[in-house]
Amino acid sequence: MTSINTNSSAMAALQTLRNVNSKLDSTQNHVSTGFKVASAKDNASYWSIATTMRSDNAAVGAASDALGIGAAKVDVAYAGVQSAIDVVTEIKSKLVTANESSTDMSKIMDEVKQLQAQLKSVAESASFNGENWLMGGATATKSVVTAFVRTGSGSSNVQVSTETVTTGNFALFGMGSSGTADVSTGVLASVASINLTESSGASAIATALQDVETALSKLTTGAATLGSLSSRIDLQMDFASKLSDAIESGVSRLVDADMEEESAKLSALQTQQQLAIQSLSIANSSSQNVLSLFR
Repeated sequence: MTSINTNSSAMAALQTLRNVNSKLDSTQNHVSTGFKVASAKDNASYWSIATTMRSDNAAVGAASDALGIGAAKVDVAYAGVQSAIDVVTEIKSKLVTANESSTDMSKIMDEVKQLQAQLKSVAESASFNGENWLMGGATATKSVVTAFVRTGSGSSNVQVSTETVTTGNFALFGMGSSGTADVSTGVLASVASINLTESSGASAIATALQDVETALSKLTTGAATLGSLSSRIDLQMDFASKLSDAIESGVSRLVDADMEEESAKLSALQTQQQLAIQSLSIANSSSQNVLSLFR
């Protein structure tokens, strides 16, 4: 039965055209944005994961930047300790020379005092962004950021890992009230207090040499600590870079559109759209044929 009030064929064709247009709009959006999941309505689960991981990736990048700052602090401290080792070694040489009875002790002490002043200068200069690892008490500690860690899916399951270093074990001197080096404390306090005279005997020189040797041992241990920490920071920075790339790649698999697939779908849907329009046109024109019955 043909009805001029209800055109079932046109209704079916129109519904088909609407479905095709909806899919075409979605595919065109995927092609234009490059995302198959651009918002939560596309896929709430994948969008949520991607948003969280993008945030974590930004935090990993910030941790990597903090690692760079930490590396700079460690490098400055290591350079200061290495310089101090060289100066203390030079003092050691002067004291060995002092054992020769024909030497002028006053001249040797003039040189030693200059070297002692250089140690104080090294300690006060080894600062990065206002933080000095070579001045402080025996129990002084410093910390550097090592990583951003997510241990679960909850908001409370994130933390920033740090590495704490007891800088007091290798601090050259203590910290004075005015921010300058307090040469009465620190691993080089005994070296800074060396003051031999012409009347100083072999025993006093031997004691000074022993103090120097003890200080060298502590400085060497401190340099080894800083060196191992620097190596760990380098490894962590390399890992952070690889981790960031892996997270970005993982997010891409979840939300990025497959452009080859989308291109094929776009072509197919455009063809379907043309056919649906043609079908709707035919369905709409069919009612016109009823007029021929009244001629």
